[in-house]
Order: sequence, then C-alpha cells, then structure tokens
Amino acid sequence: MESSMSRLERQSFLGADSENILRHATVGIVGAGGGGSHIVQQFAHMGIGGYVIADPDFIEDTNTNRLIGGTLDDVAVARPKIDIAARMIRGLQPDARLRLVPGKWQDAADDFKQCDIIVGAVDSFKDREELERFARRHLIPYVDIGMDVHAIGEAGFLVSGQIILSMPGEPCLRCCGFITDEQLKQEAQRYGMAGSRPQVVWSNGVLASTAVAIVTQILTPWFKGPPDFVFLDYDGNRGSVTRNKRMALLRGCACTHHPMDETGDPLFDIRSQTFHPHPEAPEPAGPSTPPHWWTRIWHWLWGA
Repeated sequence: MESSMSRLERQSFLGADSENILRHATVGIVGAGGGGSHIVQQFAHMGIGGYVIADPDFIEDTNTNRLIGGTLDDVAVARPKIDIAARMIRGLQPDARLRLVPGKWQDAADDFKQCDIIVGAVDSFKDREELERFARRHLIPYVDIGMDVHAIGEAGFLVSGQIILSMPGEPCLRCCGFITDEQLKQEAQRYGMAGSRPQVVWSNGVLASTAVAIVTQILTPWFKGPPDFVFLDYDGNRGSVTRNKRMALLRGCACTHHPMDETGDPLFDIRSQTFHPHPEAPEPAGPSTPPHWWTRIWHWLWGA
C-alpha cells in the first residue's frame, strides 16, 4: 500500500497545497553546525525547496558529537559544513534550489533578502542582533535558537536554551530582554563554563525541531492563526520546553527597537528599476486562501 504513496503523503494534513507551498518556499539558515544541521535535515525531509545557507567553518573532530550528517571521512578532508548540508538536502531533494555561502551571511545579503523565513543558529549575541535587524528591515520573520551550559555548583551543570520567533512589528530580542547592551559587552565572559562553546546533540535537536514546527505553522495552512510572537525556554535537565513569562507580558506590544521608518532597503533606488505590466490574473476558483503572516505586516505598516 505505502509504495503507491508520495514521499510527503504522511504530512498531507498540513494542507491540500502544502507540498507546493513548501517546494516554493525559500529558507535562510545562518549557521550549519550543531543546531543548524538539525534544521537543514528536517527542512529537507519536509520538502522545503529553496535554501540559502551560510557558514564559514569546516568540520572538525570536535564537531562530530553533534553535527548531523557529518562523518569522520568529512573530518579527514576538512569538508565545509555547508557542503555537508548540501549533501543532506540533495540526498532527499535532488532538484532543491541551493545558495551556499562559505563565509559571512552578509556576503549574500541579496540572497537572504529573498528568503521567506530566516533561522539563526549562531553563537553570539552580536550575530543574533545583526541578523534580526536585517530581517526586520526587510520584513522577514526570524527564528532564533541557541543553547548554553552553565555550572551550578555541586549540582553539576544546567543545559538550557531558547527558541524565539521575531516577526516584523512584534516584540524583538531586545524587547524580550534576551539581548542587552551589557550582554553584548560581556558575552565572551558569560558563555558557558563547561568548556569552549559547549554543545550536545540532543538539546540542539529539541531546539531545532521546535523551530521547524514554528516555521511550518507560519508557512502552511494547517495551523489556524499562526504565531506572531514566540519566546520559549528549554530546560535540558528537566526535559521541558515552556513559555517564557515575558511571552504573556509582551503579547500585543509593539516593538520600539525597530521602528517603521527603518524598514525597506536603504540602498533601493527606484530610478534604476525597470517595470513591466503584469497580465491580469484570472479570478481565483474555489474558497479563498487563508491570510498569511504578511497580511499582518501590511496592516502594521499601513494601519489598514
């Protein structure tokens, strides 16, 4: 029976047109290491069709405890992490649209502008703030994931993390108190005490899976009323993902850190654009498509 089913049949509950939506979607992924490799793998399994992936690093032996898809053979040839990501995607989607960036994501800013959603799996607060500011300016939803390990005395270590959805007009990472000026100054000293950049595969998997679920809620019609703001805490010691208390406090609050006059491409010059009239589209048949996240952005921008 199953041999006659399509590869994505088991997720058809996402909506009648979900396979087409996912195939035409383009996601940006910054960081293809521990958390990012989980993101890549799950998006590929789900059928996401377009990817812009940035990471300047090569796999090392110490990455093999958490980098999904990485092998010892990859370590032997110092394979770029983005190439490992591409191999995972191509193994499931030979025709996927790939833009691989073997450097800083800023080197491919024009490509990231075209993404429907950007997911950040980066280490520093500085990187997070720059990514979010870019996404806000170009009205792109941004999902941030990250984990840390803290020494808690005789009790050992606390494994913790966060998943934050930052939508244009909604509370941002600074609104959440997740990024502050003091943290930007002290992040090197504040990073976990269990060794350099402590990471483990299971916590990255939990964070990434939760982020992929949020992206799916935004992109596909299966989830009525997709989220506009999410702030979740991960407690690896208890094995729990819970809503941060600030999520309820900030619900419905407008962001003051990314004002409306900071949206749009500052380098855009209408004089350099060439416009061609579009043919009139036929009247849509059947029931109308549920509004997507961008309708909220339109109302926020124009007060409609």
